[in-house]
Amino acid sequence: MPSQVIIAGAGPTGACLALLLAERGIEVMLVEAAKRFDRQFRGQALMPSGLAALKEMDLDSIAETVPHQRLDAWEFWIEGKRLFRAEEPIEADGPPCTLMSQPEFLAAVVERAKACPNFEFVPGTTVQGLEKEGDRITGVSLSDGRTIATTLVIAADGRNSTLRDKANLSLAPQRSFKTGDGSIDVLWFSLPELPPVRKENVFYAIVENGHSFGFFRNSQNQTQLGWGMSKSKDVDANATNWRSTDWQQTIIDHSPHWLAQVLQTQSDPAVWKPTLFSVAVALAPQWSKPGFLMLGDAAHPMSPVRAQGINMAFRDAIVTANHLVPLLTADAETTQIYPKLDVALASIQAEREPEIRRAQALQAAELAQGELLHNYPILRWGASQFAPIVGLGVKQSWLRRQRQLRLGVIQVELKV
Repeated sequence: MPSQVIIAGAGPTGACLALLLAERGIEVMLVEAAKRFDRQFRGQALMPSGLAALKEMDLDSIAETVPHQRLDAWEFWIEGKRLFRAEEPIEADGPPCTLMSQPEFLAAVVERAKACPNFEFVPGTTVQGLEKEGDRITGVSLSDGRTIATTLVIAADGRNSTLRDKANLSLAPQRSFKTGDGSIDVLWFSLPELPPVRKENVFYAIVENGHSFGFFRNSQNQTQLGWGMSKSKDVDANATNWRSTDWQQTIIDHSPHWLAQVLQTQSDPAVWKPTLFSVAVALAPQWSKPGFLMLGDAAHPMSPVRAQGINMAFRDAIVTANHLVPLLTADAETTQIYPKLDVALASIQAEREPEIRRAQALQAAELAQGELLHNYPILRWGASQFAPIVGLGVKQSWLRRQRQLRLGVIQVELKV
């Protein structure tokens, strides 16, 4: 009897979907390349849509037990002046944006799935190849030497998905800016907990001399700082020489006075060695083939704006479970469900793609605002000089743009 579902990638989509299927009696194998859930700089920010998805999946209790921090406010600073502040939660009676330790959350989800006798977790292993019968994918060959037959292979192995390539599927890049190729680099720094985020956890967005970065207190009580670089413009020597840049001094030079004083005290050179996170926003024109489905970043890599990656991942898992559970729990021979399964895979993409497209467009609109400030010094000067006057209008415009990024475009409910 073949395994019913093999999922490659124990990230937010893969781990949550595996649990949903296993708890409903479906035989699931979850394959993960890493041996431990200890990767850093993974998405942490849960918007109200992500928090609602966790509740739908009955995983909100796990989210509460792993390290997490609630965000208290957003502040936007431009050329040394505060433009505006928005308190969390933004929505009346809604939950605040919450930062959650993703590695510890994923480990807890997998541990819960292990209680199901029909679940197998295979860490430190990769899918080396896809087995086929005609045009249908019918199994996988693993790096541990096994070949496993299955009804369905799900690629949840991230933006650099190897299974996407093995299935001969592709991504179509999405333009994130009005000009350029839509790709950015983010340099991530993990600093000790700093005074600006010690008493209250504020997400600070700083624009200074055409450069932009953000910082906040993460779930591990570190100050997470992300410095953005557009790869579409050769305007910053640091974009090519980032390894040799004196980042402490560079960030101090582009910080408001109150922040520069704090950063000056951080003398440990180790904290100023960034990790490079390359971002390319894209969408797969086709998410599935007979016996094969891509989800999460494998199908639709998102930009880091408002942490849509992890929030969309949870919603992908819910919608996929809604379509798969009725089929895979039906009392029918495997070959008899193939036609219905192929229709279900196409339906999953049809249901999820409109929200993904809209979220990527909203992320692009946010990035375009930054590009305007980057390209036009007169706008930065005007916003800074007249911050008390224009700040309220800018804040209201910003709040209107956040709604769908925070709440989602459609309502997603677990129906199985």
